[in-house]
Amino acid sequence: MAAAVTRGARRFPPVGGRPEAGPCGGAMRFAFGVASGLTGYLSHPSFYCSYVECCPGSGHRLNATALREQLDDRLFGQHLAKEVVLRAVTGFSNNPSPKKPLTLSLHGWAGTGKNFLSQLLARHVHPAGLRSKFVHLFLATLHFPHPQRVPLYQEQLQNWIRGNVSACAHSVFIFDEMDKMHQGLIDAIKPFLDYYEQVDGVSYRKAIFIFLSNAGGDLINKAALDFWTSGKRREDIQLKDLEPMLSVGVFNNKNSGLWHSSLIDRNLIDYFVPLLPLEHKHVKMCVRAEMVARGHEVDEKVVQAVADEMTYFPKEARIYSDKGCKTVQAKLDIHEDIAKAMD
Repeated sequence: MAAAVTRGARRFPPVGGRPEAGPCGGAMRFAFGVASGLTGYLSHPSFYCSYVECCPGSGHRLNATALREQLDDRLFGQHLAKEVVLRAVTGFSNNPSPKKPLTLSLHGWAGTGKNFLSQLLARHVHPAGLRSKFVHLFLATLHFPHPQRVPLYQEQLQNWIRGNVSACAHSVFIFDEMDKMHQGLIDAIKPFLDYYEQVDGVSYRKAIFIFLSNAGGDLINKAALDFWTSGKRREDIQLKDLEPMLSVGVFNNKNSGLWHSSLIDRNLIDYFVPLLPLEHKHVKMCVRAEMVARGHEVDEKVVQAVADEMTYFPKEARIYSDKGCKTVQAKLDIHEDIAKAMD
């Protein structure tokens, strides 16, 4: 049974209505005014987004100076990758109306800096990096393990990308272990990388896609070694010396994840970025940087010892680290444990 309405009581007005005049009318109007003002302030992007992560607005621009400084400080021996990535990302960020999403494919042996570079780029778009709800990392062996489920993975991948770009146009997608990706799986995202203004009502033109792969690393290493053998400086290697060879090699490599891929066939990958093998001096730079990151003083004896423990190729000349800087942290841990035991 409905409760009786007390005589003289006033009902709350419908949406858009006004409170009835009465002894409390002024107080109510004041209360509503304060509440509206407070709600407006709390919901203002500059306040709200200082506590909750927000998708960057249309005027967002990447800080190229800060990115360059971090690349110089932490990415060693990779003049090509620095130059190409900085130019590509800065140009894309400064373009208010890109014609397609930015798509980069990073190639090189383990420990050359592919993961570091992709995560650094993600942090410059979304400060939370991999913790951001707008940055999405896919590991081939973890997220797409079964070859018989490729059609299901393709559908799931499309739905995931569509939903997240709908929520944030500046979403970043990183695909690691591309060389372990099942053939044809990555072609599912081809419509999102193409020159379409919209796909099913969603624009993907401000998103960034990054592929990480060991495939092509042998080609890059051979080219670097050929330069060294001929007496040329490492810094003289240009993108034109590697990119055509790299794109063709990856396209024809059945274990690249991009074998006969429409992404290459349709020229939808903007840059194939080669990461060169690291020399002994670059490994030492990695050790120093790691010691500084741990808050320790740089001990050159330890730096030399860690670098000398790495294995290098070719065996006779021992020029390039076969694991890059990948095991630097683990080897430095051992030296720190030894130092503590001796104290």
